[in-house]
Amino acid sequence: MEHPQVIDPGHPLVERIRAICLAYPEAVEVEAWGRPTFRAGKKIFVTVSASMDHPFTFVFKPAPGERLAYLEEPRFYSPPYWGPGGWLALEIDAPDTDWVRVAEIIDTSYRQVALVRQITALDSAGGQNGPERLV
Repeated sequence: MEHPQVIDPGHPLVERIRAICLAYPEAVEVEAWGRPTFRAGKKIFVTVSASMDHPFTFVFKPAPGERLAYLEEPRFYSPPYWGPGGWLALEIDAPDTDWVRVAEIIDTSYRQVALVRQITALDSAGGQNGPERLV
């Protein structure tokens, strides 16, 4: 059964998330469940569009201890299917979206699933791989 496309992969918000995600070592984009997913090798670190009702969101894996703090903010929520595993979603269609923060969240999510060699490659460039350089 083929899933319907949840969001246009060429939408500017998807393009912006794509640019951030694909800058990571061994990051690839794979369409799954009608959505763009970004993976560190085989492991997903970002999925665009938490649900049909929330297409302009992205799903990420927060660092341990950050989840509850994020949930205190209205743009963050526990998405269907992913939420029970500790993942969160963030609304990104607001004009005041803080893209430096989005990049920092993506960086953390990548580090939660990446292999040691991928994190080593990321960190080997020193400060040149900071998330703020990606926005």
